[in-house]
Amino acid sequence: MSNTRNLRKSVLCIAMGMCLSSLAAPVLAQSATGAIAGQAAAGTQVTVTNIASGASRTVTVDSDGSYRIGQLPPGQYSLSAGDAEPVAVTVSLGGTTSVNLTSEGTVNLDTVQVVGSRVVNRVDVFSTESATNVTREELARLPVDQSLGSVALLAPGVVSSGATFGGLTFGGSSVAENAVYINGLDVTDPYRRQGFSTVPFNFFQEFQVKTGGYSAEFGRSTGGVINAVTRSGGNEFHAGVQLTWEPSVWNWARDDHFHHDGTVDERDRTSRDDGSFFKTNLWASGPLVKDKLFFFAMYEARDANSRDIDTNDAFYTRSPDHFWGTKLDWRINDNHLLEFLAFSDKAESTTDIYTYTWDTDSLGRLKGDSIANSGGNNWSLTYTGHLSDNFVVKALYGVNKRSAANSSAQDPDCSIVVRDSTYTAMFGDETTPEGCHPTDGGINARFDEREAARLDFEWTLGDHLLRFGLDREVMDSDSASRYPGDGVSYTLLGIDADETDRELSNGADVPAGVTAYVDARHKVTGTPVSTEAQAIYIEDNWNVTPNLLLNIGLRADKFHNKLASGATFAQADFSDMISPRFGFSWDVKGDGTTKLFGNAGRYYIPLTNKLTDYFGGGTTDEHTYYVLDGFTVLEHPVAGTYLLPNLGAQIGPVNTDGNVPAPDDVRIEVARDLKQVYQDEFILGFQQAINQAWSYGINATYRELNRAVEDTRINHIADCPSYFWDDSASGFPIINPGETNTLWCENEGKWVTFDSSVDGYEASGSGAVMGYKRPKRTYKAVEFQLDRAWDDKWAFNASYIWSKSEGNIEGPVNSDTGYNDTNLVQFYDHPAVNERYGVLFNDHRHQIKLRGSYKLNDMWLFGATLSAISGGPITAFGVRWPNDNRAAGGSSEFSGGGSGWLCESGCDGNWTTRQFIYTERGAFGRLPWVKDMGLNVTFTPFQDVDLKARLSVYNLFNSQAMLNVHSRYESTPGNKRPYFGEGTVWQAPRYMQLVVTYNF
Repeated sequence: MSNTRNLRKSVLCIAMGMCLSSLAAPVLAQSATGAIAGQAAAGTQVTVTNIASGASRTVTVDSDGSYRIGQLPPGQYSLSAGDAEPVAVTVSLGGTTSVNLTSEGTVNLDTVQVVGSRVVNRVDVFSTESATNVTREELARLPVDQSLGSVALLAPGVVSSGATFGGLTFGGSSVAENAVYINGLDVTDPYRRQGFSTVPFNFFQEFQVKTGGYSAEFGRSTGGVINAVTRSGGNEFHAGVQLTWEPSVWNWARDDHFHHDGTVDERDRTSRDDGSFFKTNLWASGPLVKDKLFFFAMYEARDANSRDIDTNDAFYTRSPDHFWGTKLDWRINDNHLLEFLAFSDKAESTTDIYTYTWDTDSLGRLKGDSIANSGGNNWSLTYTGHLSDNFVVKALYGVNKRSAANSSAQDPDCSIVVRDSTYTAMFGDETTPEGCHPTDGGINARFDEREAARLDFEWTLGDHLLRFGLDREVMDSDSASRYPGDGVSYTLLGIDADETDRELSNGADVPAGVTAYVDARHKVTGTPVSTEAQAIYIEDNWNVTPNLLLNIGLRADKFHNKLASGATFAQADFSDMISPRFGFSWDVKGDGTTKLFGNAGRYYIPLTNKLTDYFGGGTTDEHTYYVLDGFTVLEHPVAGTYLLPNLGAQIGPVNTDGNVPAPDDVRIEVARDLKQVYQDEFILGFQQAINQAWSYGINATYRELNRAVEDTRINHIADCPSYFWDDSASGFPIINPGETNTLWCENEGKWVTFDSSVDGYEASGSGAVMGYKRPKRTYKAVEFQLDRAWDDKWAFNASYIWSKSEGNIEGPVNSDTGYNDTNLVQFYDHPAVNERYGVLFNDHRHQIKLRGSYKLNDMWLFGATLSAISGGPITAFGVRWPNDNRAAGGSSEFSGGGSGWLCESGCDGNWTTRQFIYTERGAFGRLPWVKDMGLNVTFTPFQDVDLKARLSVYNLFNSQAMLNVHSRYESTPGNKRPYFGEGTVWQAPRYMQLVVTYNF
């Protein structure tokens, strides 16, 4: 018997309590730490020691026989109690590892599961949330591309959006509702909430993908959360180099896509596009002062080159980016730790633009270049203090910077010269280039900075673990745009000599006999805006019994969006954003192998800086008209010969109607009592370890969103008849559509309150007064998982989700039509847009994900992933609805809005003659399934040298499924757009990647 016990003990030296990705459900939410907890004899001294750094923590088991050691950096630990032999314990990110001890201080082996040489805690009975943990060791065995998004897609319920602007959707939410953290620092894009800062894949240690049920510590998300921690140094010096190759010959060609009439798709040709990628990653770690001060440092050089070959132009892009990052850990003593993280993800790419002839595959003259800049410098400082056995404090302060800028080296020399279709119709196609700017695009720049600070506490009081804290983020965005050259964009227009309607927007007429004129537009936009967001939270993790844990939490948020002048755009106080959270975890058998859990919570999301920028920024937008007086032939050192229009006589005055001064009073633009978007979520789940290797789980999720913040067409308020001055006028204030709102009635100098579910919109023609439907989005899902733990031989995970996402609003973006200005996507530009409920863009009814790895021997290891996601619905968007003559949102491709009513007859007349048919959401079928399989093989030639080569193939079967379509059904009533239902986005083709790693 003693020999058996010793054998089982020896297994523990590898790892204990590791929550693998399949069924992990961490409890410590936003923290970049984990914990160890369990049962032991009262009064026993339990000590854990970090193997890498030597830092140790000792606690005394409480009188009820429980102990807990929290705020531990993820990694390998040694646990000892009394005189018993120490055992190895793995602390996972955000998880609690259960280690129960016998009266002798040894590990109770009846409560753990041994899988080969590892001890795996399959079920985290200390957690009430739903999440997936993935370590860098597991990723090394799988064909997963080197990005945070690729890791997130391993988690059930996470889908790559088919929107033209990309992104990830979690549990039916839109791509603008997620949050991303690195070492506890929020790195989410504050402008549109559709991107995030990141570091090289090799810089990360562990990933946590939260798909629901996160605790009161978390907020500002109604989608999902990616929580990641970086690597740290220890007492041993280590270093390594990693080389990654993706040569162009290993990339399969994209298909060219054509419309049914034979014309090429709007994105032009793609079959000759290609690119290569190579990067060198160097890292080192070790002690600066043994047992005290440790470092991890990384430098990565990337060389990416791509070619985008279109019918008439070719774009050659060079992206020689560089990354640097470091992590310092100062163990002041065993009770106090100071961590410093710094990294720069600045990047620049230059695109040379050439003329190109498709038929002869020949490159023409260089037109110029386009330069794109992104990223910024980031850092955070974190202090963790174990002030007593029962009280821990953690403080973080950090800065996250992002940028997005587009320019050209020819900006100083070349103004924009473009031609309207009327000019081409009269004078034929361009022969000699008109203007010398290579892109005919403006100069745009945006700089975002987040200053983040937070303070968190953990206080253990008997059966209660109290967690409470506060955080504050100040998010600044400074955006600007202008035209290059002399700051004016010149548009050439034609007009027939016998045209009778010759009036321009400035009220003047194009002179008789003039057939060509120029619209010279001077436009400058941009302003700094700021959002201050704060939150406080408290939660009690209460062990009601040794087997039953209750998680009771409350979070309160507030925010303040400010204009450039410092004036308030919108704000909400703590009392306006109360988020209760409740969860439970029942250790059914009392041995940590079977868990029934559930949670219910409310989650709020604040306004973006994009919204404040749109309403709060000043704009100079002036049009001056001139007679076109021929062209001057000029030479540019890069662009060559070009034509510059000669401006003749000015036609009328300058039109300044577009000028909008930066406001300092937005009462007429923003509802006084604006309430914030929230989502309620309910999860019930069951997890069970079948045996030492296998486990399974099932859970059901219900999410419901019942509020929106959107710009809404308001052209009627009963208590403010002078709000608008004629039938064509309307404002688009930010309100809560479908709810009671209060707006400033400027002409009468008073606030007016109206119910926007019954008032706010007056139809054109019929004069009918109506309101807007209250927004609603629901997500229902049932998830199944089966997992086989890695035992140094093989591992397997399978998940299936049946889900349904339906309602009358996707979220703050419109993926159907490709409109991504968060909270400004025309969902409420007309009541027709939101009247129909049904399946939404992110409704993927079936989701199947498989992954596994197999070690043939010490030299060869194989891995595979497979995902099969059913396609989303195809919905038609018309331009009118019955009894109204006003457009229902935008009618052009990639704009927002749209009606479910399609005109059948009488369409050329007015609202009295048109006959419509009503179409449901998803009435035009479904997109195809998206299937993606990856394979990899890892070759380890030497057993005494840490040298590995991994070859991965992504999208093995080269599926290029259609992911989205043209959803605009009509351009005008009864006039069907020619390409409705035809593709706009397709799956990326097969590609291969070789990664060679040498560590020492």
